[in-house]
Amino acid sequence: MRLGVCGWPVAHSRSPQMHNAALQHLGLSTWRYQKLPLPPELFAEVIPNLPRLGFRGVNVTIPHKEAALLLADNATETAKQIGAANTLTFEPDGTIHADNTDATGFLTSLRTSAYGKTALVLGAGGSARAILYALQQAGVSELRVWNRTEAKAHALAQEFTATVSAEPAEIIVNCTSVGLHDPSATFKELPLSADDLYAGCTVVDMVYRNGGTLLLNAAKANGAEVVDGLEILVAQGAASLERWTGRTAPDQAMREAVADIAT
Repeated sequence: MRLGVCGWPVAHSRSPQMHNAALQHLGLSTWRYQKLPLPPELFAEVIPNLPRLGFRGVNVTIPHKEAALLLADNATETAKQIGAANTLTFEPDGTIHADNTDATGFLTSLRTSAYGKTALVLGAGGSARAILYALQQAGVSELRVWNRTEAKAHALAQEFTATVSAEPAEIIVNCTSVGLHDPSATFKELPLSADDLYAGCTVVDMVYRNGGTLLLNAAKANGAEVVDGLEILVAQGAASLERWTGRTAPDQAMREAVADIAT
């Protein structure tokens, strides 16, 4: 049985090491999880053919999350509300089922309650949609959204009852790919300065790098609480694995596999 992660790019993904460690822990020796680099123009053509190659399901990452939902035959209410999917399951009857575990993974990774707090989400892609939905469900007092393409920010803000603003907030979540390839570009491309990451706020970066991202390291130096993208990767990955295998995910084995790569 095969599993995988689809993205463009996807070379940086640590999902294969994490999931393969979990499959080994569960004794599923005939299962394998792999990277599937898919450019946007091939996504809709390749995905429906994966079951014939032995795939049970795939995770979906940048830039395919919204396309994944459109491709599915049915979806969870959460995925529909978010408008994007990060988990596709190929059912025995040939249908494709979509889910989104990013929202629950994010909320699980937060160490403090988001209720009554202000929140700023950077980005307007599939991950940003999931985080906006999660924060809305968690009862934040005000949602702010920023994107380099202002029209996308306005469309997303209208959908999730948010305001278009880059004003710093008590919870700041980077859902862009800024920092993935060039960590030094972080504060040049995001509407933040290190002073905006103050003690008492929570800073979350969906991007992950060995040693932490520049955004998280600056926040930590200022005394802010930080949540690494790797923590969210483990939480959302565990939920996906449970759907595919019907088994309880070995969270600790997954976390250790990710930590081994990060050192």
